[in-house]
Amino acid sequence: MTRDAMTCGGCLLSAAGATAATLWWGTSGRTQRHLGNGFEGEGTDYGVLWTELPLVAVAGAVLPALAWGLVAYPLSRRRRSERHR
Repeated sequence: MTRDAMTCGGCLLSAAGATAATLWWGTSGRTQRHLGNGFEGEGTDYGVLWTELPLVAVAGAVLPALAWGLVAYPLSRRRRSERHR
């Protein structure tokens, strides 16, 4: 696999992770309660939009990219050592 393909794969995985984490967070019961779907608006707290949402999106982007990097680094290192033999 070329370096460009590995970079593109990591970026795509990161974008998919951020999207999936944000969607999962938005559909959870806890988040729905905070956004006004509780009994008669009880527990409404729009502060979660600027406190939790950015953290969820960043974590959803960083964790898959980190996992991709942990897998890609040994593969690229092994391929480089085979090329120098």
